[in-house]
Order: sequence, then C-alpha cells, then structure tokens
Amino acid sequence: MLLPTLDGDPVATLARGMSPPHFPIGPSELGEGWSFSSLEERRYQFEGFDMAVREIPHKGGRTFGFRISDRSGAIAYLSDHFPLAAGEGPAGLGAYHDAALELADGVDLLLHDAQFVGAEFPAVAYLGHAAVEYAYGLTVAAGARALALFHHAPDRDDTAIDRIVEGFADAEVPVSAAAEGSELRIGDAAPHAPDEPVRWVDRVR
Repeated sequence: MLLPTLDGDPVATLARGMSPPHFPIGPSELGEGWSFSSLEERRYQFEGFDMAVREIPHKGGRTFGFRISDRSGAIAYLSDHFPLAAGEGPAGLGAYHDAALELADGVDLLLHDAQFVGAEFPAVAYLGHAAVEYAYGLTVAAGARALALFHHAPDRDDTAIDRIVEGFADAEVPVSAAAEGSELRIGDAAPHAPDEPVRWVDRVR
C-alpha cells in the first residue's frame, strides 16, 4: 500500500486514523502479506499505466496530484487542491503553479477539486480548496481537452451543480460535473471530435 505520509513513516501515518476508537486494530495487526511504502513525487508503473505524482498545495498535510496515462490517452486528478497557497494567480483564485500545469498538460480529461465558486472567496479560503473558475482556467492554461468538476461542496445539490455546469455551455473547453458511478471513455475509446474529447457512457445523476 502506497501512502502519502506526514512524517516519512507510512505505518505511523495510517495509524492516526486506523486505531481505536476509529478502528479496532492498527496497521501492524492486519496480518501477513501487508507492506507499506511512502508515496513520493516520481513516476510509477502500474499494470500498464504510467502514473506521475506531484505534490500540490493544500492545508493540513501533504497532498498529491496524479497524471495517469497509457498509449490511448491521459487523465489528471487534482483533489484537495488549494492553489491560493502558491499565490493569487491571474484571477486572484490561485496560481497556475508548475506541478498543476505539468500534471494537466494536454490531458484528455482533468478531474479537479471544485468545492467552491469564486464569489465565495475569500470567506472560504481557510478551508483549503479550489474554485470552479480556477479549475477551468487551469484547464485552458494547460491545454487540457476537457474538465470534470468534482469534490463538490457538501451543501450544493444537483440542481446547483447543474447550474454551474450550464454556465460553461459556451466555454472553449467542455465542462461537466463528475458523479459517483459515472462511466466515461477517453483517448482511443472516445470520438476525438473537437467538441467531444470524452464520451460519457453512463451518467448516474
């Protein structure tokens, strides 16, 4: 198991949440066959996929962004991203810093933290998340072909999320809202028409 560690000790990091009263046993009690390693910035190979890992700004501990690719296509995944920690950036919602740009560079799909909208800042900045408008700006700056918004605010219902997406109806890059259980196809499995870089197979919302 690969873990992002706070102190270089993956077992101690996991034990912070996996111990009584949160869990009946600690990681060292899981039995035979378990091993733990620290996740660090570098490239990994998993079952035919290339995974690039970069540390991205967040509050409360180390957070990583990921770029996963194979010969057919690439996606980037930036969760719990707080770009304001890297500077205000061109729109005052955070900097398009090197790690984010590298991960999102030319991907078929960027999945990005979109817990807030820009109008809610700066009041929500202390929570350490990103704005929808930042996610879109990064998509364009990095040359990504499509954006899926996720990590929605807990109090934002489906109707509100749909309105946010509708606001990007005429945008330069397609924008959608990610939902648990949805299936999509990218790369060679999706039609690469300019207006459809990814194809949603099943939208559960």
